[in-house]
Formats: sequence, structure tokens, C-alpha cells
Amino acid sequence: MKLLLATHNKNKVIELQALLKDHPEIEVLTLGDLNIIEEPEETESTFAGNAALKAKWAADKSGLLSMADDSGLEIDALNKEPGVYSARYLGKDTPYLEKNAIILDRLSNVIDRSARFISVVAIAAPHSVVSGFENTDIILCEGVMDGSIAFEQMGSNGFGYDPIFVPFGFEETYAQMSTSDKNKASHRGQAFRKAVKVLIQGETV
Repeated sequence: MKLLLATHNKNKVIELQALLKDHPEIEVLTLGDLNIIEEPEETESTFAGNAALKAKWAADKSGLLSMADDSGLEIDALNKEPGVYSARYLGKDTPYLEKNAIILDRLSNVIDRSARFISVVAIAAPHSVVSGFENTDIILCEGVMDGSIAFEQMGSNGFGYDPIFVPFGFEETYAQMSTSDKNKASHRGQAFRKAVKVLIQGETV
């Protein structure tokens, strides 16, 4: 089975492939593998809406069963920003090292540093039937990880806001964890695991 992960983000591919290591029958492709340069504009106001939009766009564009995720960080002290705008927060082209520094500066005198990462993964089929999925099917899988914002950036193994997020029950940031350990705890790992069950076992979640 060929599965298109609708992203140019290599880190997301690594996370998904780690979960599919025992399923060589599923070949994960990316937009780059298909020489698709563009990505759809994220016009929805929710993670689920954007994930579904991207998955359906990718399925129709490629003719392959497609998966897309929309994820973001909600910080309570910042009125749940950056939220659904996480990728575009403080400017789409602003390096995350700088974004994280700005967030830490805004929280410098804040005691309540509670936050959460949310991920919604959508699976969609193209116009024809693929692996039992009808073209009207869009299956959504959600993962949520509560935690807190660290007082400094720590770790280099993650991406995005990973260096400033400490998941509940841990003392390390996402960026200090191995890919395997992060997958066990992370919001995207939760959502991807649910999606893998859909792909492998045909379960709905």
C-alpha cells in the first residue's frame, strides 16, 4: 500500500515511519517524493478542519490514500496562542529558535505555564476507492498532550516548539527525548498510532 503523508516536513515522516517499522507493506511517500511543491492554504479555524482539508487535497492531487496532520501548541497564559496558527505564529518564515525565545520572554514573569500540544491526523481517499476507503471518507484521529512551558530552550532532537515544551509526567522537553520516547508520549504520536490502527486493522477511532 502506498500512503502519501501530505507534508514537506521530514521530521513528521521520521515519526510516522518509526511507528510503521513492523509494516513494510506500507510505503510512506511525501509531497517531495511526488515532486509536488505546493501545499494548500490552511483556511480552517480548527485543527480538524485543516487536517481534513490537507488530506483531501493531497488525495485528489496524487490519486493515493493520503494522510495529513494539523498540530499546534496552546499556551494558557497567552490566551491559548499560538493555537491553530502555530506554524504561522510571529511570521511563517521566522526561525523557531527566535519564536521560542519570544514566547519565553513573554512568559518571563508568569507562574502558570500550563500548555498543551494538540494534533489531528486525517486520512482521506482520492476519487476512486482505495484500500476500502470511499472517496467520501475522511477519518480523523486526535492526540492531546498536556504539559508546561520550560524556562529556557533545551534539547536539539525535536523541531518547532519542542525545545520549550515539557510534557506532563516528564522532566525533559520534547527536544531532549529520543524519537522513540517522544512517539510514546507526544500528541502526534498518539494521533499517528490511532491512524496506524485504521490503516492496518481497519478500525475507526
